[in-house]
Amino acid sequence: MPKSVHSERHRMIAAALATQRRAKGMSQAEVAAALGRHQPFIANIESGERRVDLVELLDLARIIDLDVVAMVRELVRKSESADPS
Repeated sequence: MPKSVHSERHRMIAAALATQRRAKGMSQAEVAAALGRHQPFIANIESGERRVDLVELLDLARIIDLDVVAMVRELVRKSESADPS
């Protein structure tokens, strides 16, 4: 099993965060500032170089108005459809 930081599901989370951030018209620096972090923190998450834990995900979601429940449902749906068993 590959490390989750390089898994398809992790890439989907990173893409969802980046897409929603852009849809809100926010820069990585603005999101980072709202979290009290530096811009590379967000860049590393969005590029897949850094894992995001649940608490960080919830904080990011609040700032960029991301529906975490809908995102998780989509991850589950795609995971189940990709599962050959």
